[in-house]
Amino acid sequence: MKRTDEYVACAANWYKDLPLIKDDFPQGFIRPLNCDRGMVFCGLRHHICLYIMVAMTGKRQCEAGKEIQGFLTSKNMFVNRKEALEIARAAGQVNENELGNPLIGLFSEDLY
Repeated sequence: MKRTDEYVACAANWYKDLPLIKDDFPQGFIRPLNCDRGMVFCGLRHHICLYIMVAMTGKRQCEAGKEIQGFLTSKNMFVNRKEALEIARAAGQVNENELGNPLIGLFSEDLY
């Protein structure tokens, strides 16, 4: 991995409509810095994020509201798949010859 000021840390799913029961923490303490509402679950792969959401809320994916699949960065920012691919390329985290589908963006399988 090349040295850079930001890199992709892990897969994450942002469920914008899921409310936090206690929401009086400073911005960036519980949610990533750029997520103003909802819950973000992270894990090695996106299906793990989904599993954690279901296990913690008891809701099915179709009941959780708006979902964005993306990644968390080393700067505690949530980014979508296309933004994540740009960051991973700049950080030297991906092998261009082995990318799944660059038109969609980054997949966790592209990282590890």
